[in-house]
Amino acid sequence: MAVTMNDIIVHGHDTPARLFRARAADWASRPALRRKQKGVWYSVSFAEYYARARAIGLWLADIGVARGEIVTVLAENRPEWVYADLGAQCMGFIGNGIYPTSSAEQTEYILNDSRTRVLFVENEEQLDKVLGVRARCAALMHVVVMDRKGLRGFSDAQVSWFDDVLARGMTLAETRADDFERAIDSTRQSDIAFLVYTSGTTGLPKGAMISNRNLMFQISVAPEFLRIAAGDKTMSFLPLCHIAERMGTVFNQLGVGQIVHFPENSGTVFNDIREVSPHLLFAPPRFWQKIASQVTLFMQDAIPAARKLYAYALAEGQAIANAEAAGETVSALRRWRFTLLSAFCLSNVRHFLGLQNIRNAVAGAAPVPPELLRWYQSLGIHLFEAYGLTETTGLCSFAQPGRNRIGHAGTAVRGSEVKLGAENEILVRGPNVFAGYWGLPEMTAAAIDAEGYLHTGDCGELTDGFLKITDRIKDIIITSGGKNVTPSSIENLLKISPYVTDAIVVGDGRQYLTCLVMLDQDNVAKFAQDQQVPYTDFASLTRTAEVVSLINTEIEAVNARLARVEQIKTFGIIEQLLTAEDEELTPTMKLKRKVVAQKYAALIERMYAS
Repeated sequence: MAVTMNDIIVHGHDTPARLFRARAADWASRPALRRKQKGVWYSVSFAEYYARARAIGLWLADIGVARGEIVTVLAENRPEWVYADLGAQCMGFIGNGIYPTSSAEQTEYILNDSRTRVLFVENEEQLDKVLGVRARCAALMHVVVMDRKGLRGFSDAQVSWFDDVLARGMTLAETRADDFERAIDSTRQSDIAFLVYTSGTTGLPKGAMISNRNLMFQISVAPEFLRIAAGDKTMSFLPLCHIAERMGTVFNQLGVGQIVHFPENSGTVFNDIREVSPHLLFAPPRFWQKIASQVTLFMQDAIPAARKLYAYALAEGQAIANAEAAGETVSALRRWRFTLLSAFCLSNVRHFLGLQNIRNAVAGAAPVPPELLRWYQSLGIHLFEAYGLTETTGLCSFAQPGRNRIGHAGTAVRGSEVKLGAENEILVRGPNVFAGYWGLPEMTAAAIDAEGYLHTGDCGELTDGFLKITDRIKDIIITSGGKNVTPSSIENLLKISPYVTDAIVVGDGRQYLTCLVMLDQDNVAKFAQDQQVPYTDFASLTRTAEVVSLINTEIEAVNARLARVEQIKTFGIIEQLLTAEDEELTPTMKLKRKVVAQKYAALIERMYAS
């Protein structure tokens, strides 16, 4: 049954701002945020978190930002990001974020489309982007810089430093704290809390409007699928302007009270996870694949006895997982044997990864290869799949302990509805469906039908309430012979390989399928080193006969599991080492199918010509 339009109450409060205020009072001395700087973790209590958000909010009001106007952050994940964002929302301003990998042109577009009034940037690099486009951003009145490094002596009437702004806000709070409280009391569930700009894979980015009601609904259902308690540890390393990380770092915390850890930088994430040993970790499939490939390659270098014990323990874990999935009884002897194997072998692997405390391993943003889910299950870690979009405030369905089917993204969250429409399109209705696109009423009407169902553009299957994501409707390949092929299922099999980071299957209107492959640089480089393969740079590495043969072997192994029409006849390796700054990738590191097809059209034609 869907939730009614009555206000959604969580712990006695009806907006995130009021819940934030209550948590800051009830949990005043508890740690809320931790950030690593120069190898040391520094803590921020809930009371300090609230005081700093209040200071930023009061400063914004003092310089003339009005209720309903936009305040944007352009920075990597750090506490200052959430101080600015939540402080703005408490004052009735609308939060917004820009991916730190965005170009100056992309930044300019979002600043103008959102009509941003104040922009918080991280450092000199981000400030330079803004200074170059500022003259063309009519609404922008002020920029705040978080990190002064490299900017000594810099002065600009429209640019302030974050620490000065924070200090000024603290001073304002001595006499005007009631302004902040009154602003919180004035918020309504129908108010827009923040914007999330879509990645722009099918055109210019659109600002999805997330309301306070959307947020309160998701906060209310989070405890039903997250096995987490106050004081448990999480990591914040995915971009905060992405809906999933925004919910996990900022809003789920208001409901549950976990401690959010910010890594030192993007390059230290895996080491920082080992230090923190989180209880909750959310990441896209690529992250979980990277971890699995690390273990696979590490075990290749282990002594034979260790490799044999690991393989035996993993096989036992898989057998138990399969039996439980089939509803079969697992003997006490077998469980005891696996407990010993886990203690002597697999626990070492979990500690090596920093996952010894994990209770919530969650994958989302793309379909998860079933083999990857099974590998983690065999390791004693239940990796659960979630499905959602920006337009559903990050969540539609979730796999839960005791209600999980491998290859499915669980069941619809309580209070929402999921059904299939034409072409098996997934339709969603409920309080999680966003308030529409910023300034685009026609696109909003096209996305949400007259009955209130959001048309996701994804196709799937529903079995006994369990949702399986098959592909994007627009990505389904129809060969020249009229066969329908869902490329993502094939690509997921390819990405199981430790040597393949990503893949795009090509073949629409063609006689057969081909594939573009993006290599995992670290793992392929190690392979080349072990095999003494000479190369000079990444491009030359991709062209070596040994690497081409390696990828061919990986593809042939996948082909053996596919129907004839689904098999890859030939492939091409992308010679450029892609990052989120390249046009081929979204900020969340997903390949843009159309961009890749256009940019590598000549390579695709050579594959078919051969």
